[in-house]
Amino acid sequence: MTILITGATGLVGERLVPRLVEAGLTCRVLLRKGKTCPAGATAVTGDILDPSTLSEAVRDVSAVVHLAAVFRSPDTDLIWRSNLEGTRHLIAAVQAHAPGARFVMASTSNVYNRNAQWPSRETDNLAPEQAYPASKVAAEKLLRESGLNGAILRFPFVYGDGDGHLEMLPKHLATFGFHPANRMSTIHHRDIATAMTLALDGAFDGRIVNLSDEAPTTVYELAAIVGRPMEHSAEAMQNPWHLHVDGSLARSLGFQPTVRTVYQAAQEGIL
Repeated sequence: MTILITGATGLVGERLVPRLVEAGLTCRVLLRKGKTCPAGATAVTGDILDPSTLSEAVRDVSAVVHLAAVFRSPDTDLIWRSNLEGTRHLIAAVQAHAPGARFVMASTSNVYNRNAQWPSRETDNLAPEQAYPASKVAAEKLLRESGLNGAILRFPFVYGDGDGHLEMLPKHLATFGFHPANRMSTIHHRDIATAMTLALDGAFDGRIVNLSDEAPTTVYELAAIVGRPMEHSAEAMQNPWHLHVDGSLARSLGFQPTVRTVYQAAQEGIL
């Protein structure tokens, strides 16, 4: 199996590609000029914003893992061009040159309604409030209507392997109005690979799937774990289910996280 991976040098891709290589998969990574190819993978120069570079990138691949996205940027036009138009270009290239390839796309739990009345499910109505999740919803629709086989994996808060993501969380809590008791679903990079392996084997074909570990954790606890205690509060909490997802579909399809909680990750020294 030859897999094309976009976003291989990003927060998720940088940690996923070595695990896929270690699992014995032949990994081809789409890289812009000047980017370093991960060890064990083969580089092909290209850019999802340049359709002319994609035909050779996708030729003869068995699967595509589409991670490339712009997340935190004040340039909303760049977010939409990268996340929607870039996905459109990649889908068109696969349709034309590798129509039998499985297409696995990363999305986000930020697509769900902030005012959810339960842990968000894949079938719930979507209400993205910012450019990043809104562009991912639009990209999901492109893939679902493309006729290609594959899956959409909605990631919650991803952390681990020294990526610094969890350490950045405390400074964003006040900005986004989190109550200390808000529980947030999380997943370790190790289990992004666990889920991606299942997706590449076809376990999630034709589905949108929420990923999460076993225990959504309060932001109060997450801040304390990284040594940045959050101010406590007994005030009434608004939006108690925000960023808390229902992962039962993934479990029913065979996904079992190997890092069950953030506390386990802390104990094993893999934050």
